[in-house]
Amino acid sequence: MTLKELHLLNYKNIADAHLHFADRLNGLVGLNGQGKTNILDAIYLLSFTKSAFSAQDRDCIRHGEQMAMVQGVYEKDGEPLTVSCGLKQGGKKQFRRGDKHYQRLSDHIGLLPLVLISPQDIGIVLDGSEVRRKFIDGTVSQYDPAYLPALNSYSQLLQQRNALLKQLAENETGAAAFEDVLSVYEQQMQPLAQKIYEARRLFVNRFAPFFTDTYTILSAGSEEVCITYQSQLAERSLPEAWEQTRRRDLILGWTSVGCHKDDLLFTIGGYAVKQVASQGQIKTCLLALRLAQALFLSDRTKQPPLLLLDDIFDRLDSRRVKRLIEMVSSERIELPTAQVVLNTPFSQIFLTDTDRHHILRYDEAFAAMKTFVVSEGTVTEDN
Repeated sequence: MTLKELHLLNYKNIADAHLHFADRLNGLVGLNGQGKTNILDAIYLLSFTKSAFSAQDRDCIRHGEQMAMVQGVYEKDGEPLTVSCGLKQGGKKQFRRGDKHYQRLSDHIGLLPLVLISPQDIGIVLDGSEVRRKFIDGTVSQYDPAYLPALNSYSQLLQQRNALLKQLAENETGAAAFEDVLSVYEQQMQPLAQKIYEARRLFVNRFAPFFTDTYTILSAGSEEVCITYQSQLAERSLPEAWEQTRRRDLILGWTSVGCHKDDLLFTIGGYAVKQVASQGQIKTCLLALRLAQALFLSDRTKQPPLLLLDDIFDRLDSRRVKRLIEMVSSERIELPTAQVVLNTPFSQIFLTDTDRHHILRYDEAFAAMKTFVVSEGTVTEDN
């Protein structure tokens, strides 16, 4: 799968752009704040139906405008495929595959697999567990079509259960009269939580060797890393947990046990990365995590994902930059721990950098490349 064309209209600071991409490597060059990342974000939007960096759709519309449009023309399985998204101030987002509108945006996830590596990935290690769950969910949903609907349903029921618990806590009302309502929520949530737990557990078990092998390649085997899935559901069933924690939940006003509390633990040399790793080790860990995500999806779906690299070379030493370039440009990658051999695991790559000379250095590793200059929201092809 490759992205052939991208048309942007009023998307963030890009007023109007129509870009034709190379099949292997595309570089976006420009100073910070000019719009390079916004182009990557538009490509991300076409895969995930939402921005990677803006919480609200209205924040994706260019200042002073009433609407925005993003359209991508892909080649998938030898056939052309057009995907478009329309945003309107105060209106509902319109998302189309060809000329057909999606009734549920979740039905689109997985059609155009994609992995984005950006400076914001630092939160996967340093921030709260919600960010790490988002990493799991963003991967599993790209190959398991039943996962995202289950997750969305669980989240909606969780909000309803929390609202009732909060009401009971604030009003100091006895819970006896609401036992039946709580029971209804819990009966609906239990099978959903079990499905989510099993999907996450299976994913981490399969993914961990990809992560270990990728880190070994980037670090030349100088450090040993590990990733572990942590879930309260590994210790007891959800009905049992709720029975034991209901009194506490009534006091707290929210649900303290469930798959919404799952987490990932990253270790290096047996110690938590968050506690002992250097800045360079954390950066390498995050790169390995995202590259392993791409390799895992490539193996799982038999369709290499688009790879977006947003300003990631800043804090890597020259040796690790070299290994990264060799890896993403490779036609064949062997992962011994995962027992996997992948041919052309990275089909099309988009990267941003502030220095044109850096981009040209990457060109040596690729057969075909295009470079675009981004300045104050205007994009021109660099000849």
